[in-house]
Amino acid sequence: MQYTDIGIDLGTASILVYIRGKGVVLKEPSVVAFDRDTNKIKAIGEDARLMLGRTPGNIIAIRPLRQGVISDYKVTEKMMKYFIQKAIGKRTFRKPRIAVCVPSGVTEVERKAVQDATEQAGAREVFIIEEPIAAAIGAGIDIYKPCGNMIVDIGGGSIQISLFDKDKLMATQNMKLGVLRIRETLRHLDAGKSKYEALVTEMANSQLAVFKKLYLKDKRINNVIILDDYINALVQKNYFSGKVGEQIEVKTLEKLMKTAAGKSSHELTKVFDMPEESVELLYISYLLLKRIIEVMDVEMLWAPGVTLCDGIAYEYAQGNKVPMPDHDFEQDIIACAQNISKRYMGSKKRGETLEKIALTIFDSMKKVHGLGARERLLLRLATLLHDCGKYISMVNLGECSYSIIMATEMIGLSHMEREIVANVVKFNHEEFEYYDVAKASTLDPEAYLKIAKLTAILRIANGLDRSHKQKFKDVKSVLKENVLTITVETGEDITLEKGMFWHRADFFEEVYSVKPLIKQKKNYN
Repeated sequence: MQYTDIGIDLGTASILVYIRGKGVVLKEPSVVAFDRDTNKIKAIGEDARLMLGRTPGNIIAIRPLRQGVISDYKVTEKMMKYFIQKAIGKRTFRKPRIAVCVPSGVTEVERKAVQDATEQAGAREVFIIEEPIAAAIGAGIDIYKPCGNMIVDIGGGSIQISLFDKDKLMATQNMKLGVLRIRETLRHLDAGKSKYEALVTEMANSQLAVFKKLYLKDKRINNVIILDDYINALVQKNYFSGKVGEQIEVKTLEKLMKTAAGKSSHELTKVFDMPEESVELLYISYLLLKRIIEVMDVEMLWAPGVTLCDGIAYEYAQGNKVPMPDHDFEQDIIACAQNISKRYMGSKKRGETLEKIALTIFDSMKKVHGLGARERLLLRLATLLHDCGKYISMVNLGECSYSIIMATEMIGLSHMEREIVANVVKFNHEEFEYYDVAKASTLDPEAYLKIAKLTAILRIANGLDRSHKQKFKDVKSVLKENVLTITVETGEDITLEKGMFWHRADFFEEVYSVKPLIKQKKNYN
């Protein structure tokens, strides 16, 4: 049975609906007209926008989305149901499969709200996709070449900057610099158009400078891929070249905007063939992009001429014969963790040693722990980030490590998975805190049990390298009955490791009801 596949881009400013085989079928403002006297919805989307200013004062505009996540659940559910029915028709007999984009770094609660609202709106299956990964596919450019590629996704509530290099997603950050947010700030300041550039530059400078310092350093950015609703609209109308999808020289964009600078908004609506409101947002989008270009020292832009950032435009890439190689997204997560460790001066050699020991124990305990490949990845991340907190404090290493991990976006991990990793690292250094519903945050008992299981393994691995000297050439682990025998091959003295091992072994035995033992195989080569 064939189902309709739908992609939805939830934006603060607008919602875009894509249907496989048909392309973009609907794009309307994410606005709901609401009667506050009767507490009822009067209109949605473009109809709601047209009502504004032409109806009594009891009709107000609501934007139920903020930064791509739900701020008003019930209104969002009704809005999505309206758009889905409008896109595919009310008489369809088969519920569609729907993929929805969300910004990276959204919480598990926010992610669940999007999923629930989409299901209630009529989806058979829901797939939640993080915007940077989606944008990488949907842009239709081979981002996996060994050179620096940066995707800049300018939305209404925020912008997302993602850095790819040598087949890996190196970093992604969401910044509260969306065009609608900036416009509201400029209006609040009662700023004239002549002051826009200076104010936008001042608002963006600090966040862009931090991004460059943390992630770019001496890296060279070859391509900046721009995804937005305004500059890409000009690309579609061939304002920059005779062909959609060609690279744009920065000076060409600057020349066009300088030409437009002397004209009124009313005149520009005719020049650019877009509504007056969009002209103002186009200018803000340009100012943001201009500042990004200056900070990152870029000469060429690539605007695909599509506003769909959500990767559901896979057909776009296929239709334009863009190579889409198999990509190991798990390796992106690992590379991100390695970069975090490096940034906070973590020990690379010790991380690799802990990784080897911990994964050896994990694999030998499969029948007991019942965990899968995803949990194995979380353990691997915990070994790589085991000491990131020492950059802040050697005394409060566990708590500082937890804070760093929770404050850093790791594309591909849900908020809950990141919290699991952060807690495993924390409890590797501190006393384990047993599950408490009142303190569990977004974690349920099942997630907390995973934390206990992974912490027990990491503690054993940590105990086996207590001296930080990587003494073992080889480590083997065998489970027999209720005893886990860990054989270490080394000719060095491991008195310290044996002495410190038992303190950590107690927790392992408590969690698994398995007693770990060290067995030394001497090797003097």
